[in-house]
Amino acid sequence: MAAFYKGLKETGLVEGRNINIEFCLADGHYDRLPSLASELVARKVSVILADDVPSAFAAKAATKTIPIVFVSGADPVKIGLVESFSRPNGNLTGMTGYFSVVGPKHVELLHELLPALNTIALLGNPGNANFQPDVPDTRTAAAALKEPLEVLTAGTESELEAAFVTMFQRRVGGLIVMPDPLFISRRKRVVELAARHAMPAIYPLRAFVDIGGLMSYGSSVVDLNQQAGVYVGKILKGAKPADLPIQQSTKVELVINLKTAKALGLTVPPELLARADDVIE
Repeated sequence: MAAFYKGLKETGLVEGRNINIEFCLADGHYDRLPSLASELVARKVSVILADDVPSAFAAKAATKTIPIVFVSGADPVKIGLVESFSRPNGNLTGMTGYFSVVGPKHVELLHELLPALNTIALLGNPGNANFQPDVPDTRTAAAALKEPLEVLTAGTESELEAAFVTMFQRRVGGLIVMPDPLFISRRKRVVELAARHAMPAIYPLRAFVDIGGLMSYGSSVVDLNQQAGVYVGKILKGAKPADLPIQQSTKVELVINLKTAKALGLTVPPELLARADDVIE
């Protein structure tokens, strides 16, 4: 949110001075999103900021007139959120750091760290629209390295714990965690489960690595949210969402936690360390 406020400030808007912001949080429960979106529409807000794919779809279903700015971890055209990157049309626009590009890179990074890797698990939320469309690219990347990919799902915290038990039972060698509001909001639990099961994992955001996760590779959430703040400011000053092209993140960062690697008994190759944007020791 600090980055979002910074983006707003670039357009001359400061929360509490000339703009009021109200929060509606579903806490990872997608079934609450339609009613929350309807509530915002009933309040006649000026702009809706949707910070993930499920929220964006809920907002889109609730209004065709109130501008919506989304921050997405998926390809918004591929999942049917907007018509095109250059001309999104309708009342939506936003930012994306989509996983279909990052997912295959996660496979490569895990393979580089663990050359003898036997099976990779891909953990996603079946209730998230960006889950199924992004699986094929990740599976193809794994197949190219002759590494089986096991797709596991979790839509609740209890299912999250069950997924880790399944990985342990099937002797999965490495884990890719897809971007999802449930996993991000429960990131401390996800990292704890990975540590308990001695599971080397790569995450979509550095927020996981900052609290003990092994490695992350993905778009900078700070960058995406700052640009979202700029777009919200432009819309409040008269711009139309349809005239604001979808912005793709140009900043992708690799973060490695050496302390966690040591706890897992892993030696990070020097070449991999050299490419890291940040190393936590």
